[in-house]
Amino acid sequence: MITRQEYVNKFNELISLERKEEMNRHIEEIKRLSGKVREKKGRALLFMRGKLEGTTIGGRHIVKFTKMDNGVEIIDSEINVGDLIIVSNGYPLKKGNFTGTVIEKSKYALTVVFDKAPNKVFISKNIRLDLYVNDTTFQMMLDTLNIIKNKAEVSTDLIEKILGNEKLDNIFNYRNLNILDIADKVNDIFLLHGPPGTGKTSVCIDILVDSVKKYENILATADSNTAVDNIVYRLAYKGINVIRIGHPYRVNKVLREHTLDYLLMDHKRYEEVKFLRDSAFKELELLEKFIYPSKKYTRGMSDDEILKQAEHNKGTRGVSKEIISNMAEYINKRREIDEIFDRAAKLEKDIIEEILSKADVICTTNVGAGSKFIKDYEFDLLLMDEASQATETSALIPIIKSKKVIFAGDHKQLPPVVMNDLAAKKGYNISMFERLIEDFGNKNSYMLNLQYRMNEKIAGFSSEMFYDGKLKTARKNKNRILDVPRRIAKEYMYALNPSKPIVFINVDRGKEKRIGRGSSIYNEEEAKYVIDYVNKFIEYGIDEGQIGVITPYKAQSEYIKERIFNANIEVDTVDSFQGRGKDVIILSLVRSNDEKEIGFLKDYRRLNVSLTRARKKLIIIGDKSTIESEYLFKRLLDYCKRVYY
Repeated sequence: MITRQEYVNKFNELISLERKEEMNRHIEEIKRLSGKVREKKGRALLFMRGKLEGTTIGGRHIVKFTKMDNGVEIIDSEINVGDLIIVSNGYPLKKGNFTGTVIEKSKYALTVVFDKAPNKVFISKNIRLDLYVNDTTFQMMLDTLNIIKNKAEVSTDLIEKILGNEKLDNIFNYRNLNILDIADKVNDIFLLHGPPGTGKTSVCIDILVDSVKKYENILATADSNTAVDNIVYRLAYKGINVIRIGHPYRVNKVLREHTLDYLLMDHKRYEEVKFLRDSAFKELELLEKFIYPSKKYTRGMSDDEILKQAEHNKGTRGVSKEIISNMAEYINKRREIDEIFDRAAKLEKDIIEEILSKADVICTTNVGAGSKFIKDYEFDLLLMDEASQATETSALIPIIKSKKVIFAGDHKQLPPVVMNDLAAKKGYNISMFERLIEDFGNKNSYMLNLQYRMNEKIAGFSSEMFYDGKLKTARKNKNRILDVPRRIAKEYMYALNPSKPIVFINVDRGKEKRIGRGSSIYNEEEAKYVIDYVNKFIEYGIDEGQIGVITPYKAQSEYIKERIFNANIEVDTVDSFQGRGKDVIILSLVRSNDEKEIGFLKDYRRLNVSLTRARKKLIIIGDKSTIESEYLFKRLLDYCKRVYY
């Protein structure tokens, strides 16, 4: 049992720890490194200039930044579409700087949108752009906790059940469960547990499609933009009227036509909104010819007092009647402009409400559920995919708007990303999904136990170690293997043999190396094996797009990327591969040292994800003498040997 106040206090502290950690990481690097070094690392751009390019939907201001020397490329920058940046005159931590969101990146330019128009003179030359943190996410979480603390009802009594203070209502027979009936039978909370390859998201889509016939207001969320886009794509394909809320430039381009911003712009009355805003901005430029009522001239007078003095053609306290009259013209003109902006905002709000009222399903990220567009909405049903990757506080944002919720996830795969060690120790890296599935046990949860992705031998280890042997393989996929058009050379037969779906390659002479004093590690010898196997698979006729390389360490990923001269071969860290699969996966474990230290390879969830991405062929490369010191890896090595021979 925990009171709302205790719950709110706990997570306020954890959010504060995580927020400070993220901000400090950026701030400390900005303090520690020169602008030139940050630019070299790809996290800053120096000697830039900006040009105002007009406004976008919702009145945002567009600025295109280029290098002051024309023709200089910026393509190597890590700053990408969707990132938040600080715009400064060389001192990014100084007050008064601007923050904006990158909406477009080309070879020579970075286009950024701002909620407020940046000063033209400020951005005209010698500007510095720095990659930064988005504080909006943390503020939305804190606002949600505040609502929970201050509102006894919080839309429904879901919160008391999440806190464990009230019992769940759902009682139904799992043996005869039709998965599509879940939404009807659940009265409060349901947990859909989807191990790798079981089609969890497909089941979610089927539930949503079926629910459209029964519920008026449906919200579908996920922790990442990519996962939300996947839901939108699948729902749209099935003919569902789905609307995507979120920054349009963080949404996949293919799906832009389903975004609220696009639908707003496409509305027949939006031209009226645009006309009003354009008119107001033109009028704003005319304000420059009037005297702004600053403290220098107002001498403590309110706007209404200035207008009254002007009406009587009077000056006051050392301020001439001409100045008073001029300030009065400024005030009247400003009020006219504000009224135009208000009319535009009111019309835009009416259009948005009209668009959203026609939606079958509204989709957004968990944090996006705190958007002003659906601030006062209450949803009959919330379906949250990727629930096991969401922090408890981000999951709360859509929950407080919902009458009942279906969580979908897998707590045996990647957990929420938490940067602060103390916050993680205090449980911030435990998702609400994981906590509730432990609290509820078999009640109100259901595990999908038939996987359709992998050869049975690839799935076997994860089934044994992480799912109590309950994860089974669909009959048609049990023996799926690579179709290799060409004969494999004898020296590569052990590793690349298509009839052996999982194999371990021991590279005990490849010692790990650390980049500087950092935590990221790479292994040159393992990288050689990876590159060699990739090239051979291509030579033997395997589709390049169906070959993936996974490694737990970013440094190893980058080292391999630089040496594989083929853009179709995906090389990345474990986290980026969750939820996806390739016919061939080569896994480089990297760790190789005399101390038998394997670091965060001990995280069984990352190992589970790594081992379950391959459909037909999984090659694991590592130093046997180092990794077998950990019980889990010793079991993995035994398993690979057992199923190979």
